[in-house]
Amino acid sequence: MSVFDSINEASNKALDQSEEYLKKSHDYYKLKIFQQLSMSVSMIFKVVAIGGVFLIGLTFLSIALAFYLGALLNSYTLGFVIVGLTYAIISSLLYVFRGSIDSKVILKLSKTFFK
Repeated sequence: MSVFDSINEASNKALDQSEEYLKKSHDYYKLKIFQQLSMSVSMIFKVVAIGGVFLIGLTFLSIALAFYLGALLNSYTLGFVIVGLTYAIISSLLYVFRGSIDSKVILKLSKTFFK
């Protein structure tokens, strides 16, 4: 009977170790998900905060540029039209090259996410 007891003891030990491994793996993945979620929320917050301040500054610079061009051309309307067309051209270029922009962003995020 000692052979059967030895096999039983070995199988119980293997079962205990596998249960412990599963628990440790579960805990590890919970921590990994928490880390990735924290990094993602932090990155989104930084992008929104920095982007918001940047957009406010860009708005004031655009208005100042439009008034400056309007004063140079003796037509404020023309100054605002030129600034507006500049943004329309930039937007069109971003739309045309959106695929390459997306792939670069995904590549950068995947390096951060799967680090």
